[in-house]
Amino acid sequence: MRDGFTADDVSAQTGRTFLITGANAGIGFEAARVLAARGGRVILACRDESRATAAIERIRADVPKAELSFRRLDLADLDQVREAAAAVLAGPRIDVLINNAGVMIPPRSLTRQGYELQFGVNHLGHFAFTGLVHRHVDDRIVVTGSLAHRGGEMDYSDLGAERGYHNWSRYQMSKLANMLHMFELDRRLGAAGRATQAIGCHPGVALTELQRHLPMPLRYLAPLAAPFFNSAARGAWPTLHAATGAHVQGGDYVGPQGLGEVTGRSGPARTAGVARDPALARELWERSIDLSGVDPGI
Repeated sequence: MRDGFTADDVSAQTGRTFLITGANAGIGFEAARVLAARGGRVILACRDESRATAAIERIRADVPKAELSFRRLDLADLDQVREAAAAVLAGPRIDVLINNAGVMIPPRSLTRQGYELQFGVNHLGHFAFTGLVHRHVDDRIVVTGSLAHRGGEMDYSDLGAERGYHNWSRYQMSKLANMLHMFELDRRLGAAGRATQAIGCHPGVALTELQRHLPMPLRYLAPLAAPFFNSAARGAWPTLHAATGAHVQGGDYVGPQGLGEVTGRSGPARTAGVARDPALARELWERSIDLSGVDPGI
């Protein structure tokens, strides 16, 4: 796998269809903009239609002929996830599914089914959606990780965060779950003889709307730190690399190549050893089936 990937390395995507969760803002928006500019058809799968419509208008201001559409997807409600998946299955086939949407360190909140929001949205909602639509995806399933996964631990004892809530450790756990899901998904797709592959990516440290729940002093300091971190556009480079890179293969994990993988061009990224633990991945897979009620069947 060659390193040094940027948006300029995205080849023509004419005739290819991409579905991006959370594409109305931040990294998802920037990825959608680049893919549309390269001729790809992009489905923005988002919770809020008005924000998705505004994003589509912004992209079309730069790319007048962009092929863009909206699909409602609320990852915090597993019933709605099923509705969204059914609508996707009734439409054209997808070349690349990009699981990008996420929440980061919010105040304690729950999904409609009662799971802590970060685990529920970042992992469980995406697990269910992917499990329902994966047979409709022909090429790649991109799972968005984070540097934070390296400090994560899987703990299923209090998924509603009723006995205590530490927002950062819950975020770390959700991102470790993303990594375990990606590796296990790719393994199972391969074992089933599928051509579709799962690939992971992380944006480094990118200043996006995802940081809106940072403590107020840090939010005020963020503009001063901006020169040292990725913009949303640069943070999207690993996403675009995973989705379109010619040298990327199933089970690869890409991210920024700068010091500490914080910024820079996209290339091979480092994972925590626990993220590649097959027993832990199988346990998460089976628990996720029970928690979501969705069995991917692979």
